[in-house]
Amino acid sequence: QLQLVESGGGLVQPGGSLRLSCVVSGFGWDLYVIGWFRQAPGKEREGVSCMSRDDTYYADSVKGRFTISRDVAKNTVYLQMDSLKPEDTGVYYCGGDKGYVDNVCSGRRPPDYWGQGTQVTVTS
Repeated sequence: QLQLVESGGGLVQPGGSLRLSCVVSGFGWDLYVIGWFRQAPGKEREGVSCMSRDDTYYADSVKGRFTISRDVAKNTVYLQMDSLKPEDTGVYYCGGDKGYVDNVCSGRRPPDYWGQGTQVTVTS
């Protein structure tokens, strides 16, 4: 079983940057797929970026702008978000699952474990 706690959201202007952090606890967490998902107002939750020990996934809408990484010693997965756009606005959730990266991030296999979410607002 995993526990996930997100932080780092906030208000930023278009073109700006934010780094989200997800602190993960639970035995063997580094063997799970950990990913970032977002939900904009009135829209379904979507996968943004996910990673395992040897694979990563990015949604087309964030490729080249967002970078996922992890620090195993700190039990933390990061999402560096650069060149932010208003359409990146939403609640960002951290999720964890034992599935494959593509399946988890694409929505075919939603994560079993979720954090509480952190708000990201991109506006001028």
